[in-house]
Amino acid sequence: MADPASETAPASPEAETKAALIARHLEHLRVQRRLAESTLGMYGDALARLSVCCARESLALGEVKPHHARGWIARLHAQGLGPRSLAITLSGWRGFYRWLGREGGIAANPIDGLKPPKAAKPLPKALSVDQAVALAEHAPRDPSAHAASAAAATRLAREAPWLQARDHAIVELLYSCGLRSAELLSLDVVAGPDAIGWLDLDGAEAHVLGKGSKRRTVPIGQAALTALRAWLAVREALTPPDGPALFLSRLGRRLTAMQLRNRLKQLAQAAGLPTHVHPHMLRHSFASHLLQSSGDLRAVQELLGHANIST
Repeated sequence: MADPASETAPASPEAETKAALIARHLEHLRVQRRLAESTLGMYGDALARLSVCCARESLALGEVKPHHARGWIARLHAQGLGPRSLAITLSGWRGFYRWLGREGGIAANPIDGLKPPKAAKPLPKALSVDQAVALAEHAPRDPSAHAASAAAATRLAREAPWLQARDHAIVELLYSCGLRSAELLSLDVVAGPDAIGWLDLDGAEAHVLGKGSKRRTVPIGQAALTALRAWLAVREALTPPDGPALFLSRLGRRLTAMQLRNRLKQLAQAAGLPTHVHPHMLRHSFASHLLQSSGDLRAVQELLGHANIST
């Protein structure tokens, strides 16, 4: 015989207390949706916040409107709740009101269309000046560097001189000009009808095509000029006379983005750097060190090719 209690219809949403209604929803998530306990805990916290917000304005859960929820999210954000926590809170509220709508408690979901504030993007890491120099030299700056770093440096030292010259020029150019990976890899030796970017060694400049198809001219420092000339002196033997690409792979073709990233990883290991190095890290290092020395944010913005100074 069935348990009479199991056949008793649940109270209408209007008649239930906030706590009972929330508990019934969480039980639905646990039994029907089979959510993990950790997820149930986060949604439980979110609905506890909802209950407190409703109580402050003497509202029943079914009386909440979009403007109420929008104001509460803004208040929680102002009180220090982070974007991720706010996103979880909104997800918990949205799921609750979706369920409540199916239960006949509301006609429309007041949370639909509400979005949490965007999380701030973390700033990319920058190398120290010593680390940037070590990367260019492919040798550990710290005498106590791990043996694996010394072994990697030894392997690089045994490679063909042209590879060493190319890598040195790449690091110097990325660091002294703050180029994006695509800008560096699209550089040709000289200007031509099909050139996307090119060098002007006499003028000590690199002409690049950045984001949004915006051209800019970037000065090349003396260390990078010296490294580029050393690279160009050995590059001629690796490519046909009319080959335009500035930086070449072992097969004599234009270097690819993946090859560049892999090579920088190897150089960082050889230099004993305690972090993964990628092209954008050198770009950020260029910007950070230039800003520290000059304090001219507008000049840094122009050299980087940023349309908005806030980026």
